Amino acid sequence: MPRQNRLAASLGACLVLLPACSGLPMTGHAKVGGSAQAYRLEGAGSPAVVFQSGLGDGGDAWRKVFPQLVRQRAGIAYDRLGYGDSGQAAGRRDPCAIAREQHELLRSVGLQPPYILVGHSLGGLYQYAYAKLYPDEVAGLVLLEPTHPEHLQRMKSEAPAMAALIRFAYLRFSGTMQREFDSQTVCVDALKDKPMPAVPVKLLLRGRFLPPESGSFASLMKSLSADWESLLGGTRAMPVAGAGHYLQRVTVCLPAVTV
Repeated sequence: MPRQNRLAASLGACLVLLPACSGLPMTGHAKVGGSAQAYRLEGAGSPAVVFQSGLGDGGDAWRKVFPQLVRQRAGIAYDRLGYGDSGQAAGRRDPCAIAREQHELLRSVGLQPPYILVGHSLGGLYQYAYAKLYPDEVAGLVLLEPTHPEHLQRMKSEAPAMAALIRFAYLRFSGTMQREFDSQTVCVDALKDKPMPAVPVKLLLRGRFLPPESGSFASLMKSLSADWESLLGGTRAMPVAGAGHYLQRVTVCLPAVTV
């Protein structure tokens, strides 16, 4: 087994979710897209793990995972532009633009590839875009409940009640959140023709649905998960028992990235 794949395969051993701890403050800033981007970089060892949060979340979303992980290798979590301690987001907010901003951040802080990319929810779609745009920089990919490119479109027709709830929530989104939400399908079609890197991949999904999420929405999510398996080159989805959408909040050991 190549050294890069052996290292990627060890990720699951590092993703042990611990009891709640006291937040994850960002400790540095780098210039990205003309703004100051807040980040936290700790640990040593390659490949480094790069965490990408979902809609509305900053780097603090990984507070249960990050401290344990960086005991064994380098890790970086950050606030996307427009969130937390980062400056405003002046540019586009589609998946490809955010992947390029992440690329700029990693270069700016001197973190060398290859990377193990970890993304939750909309952040999973962003890490998928990164893997497609920079395949030579990826050692492994771990997607936790990733947002499917057709998630919103299909929800409107297959789970209209949930779509209505999201439309109501949208009214309370920040400006950055609305821009990310509105741009989540931009550029994704162009990525489909790009090959996935030949690296270990894990697709981790919730093991339970709350009552408002059951029925048509749960059926839709299972269908989208099957399509994710295809998009990721035949990767088998792995439900995490007892977990809801925020897998990283559950006290479980996430499965390893295997080859």
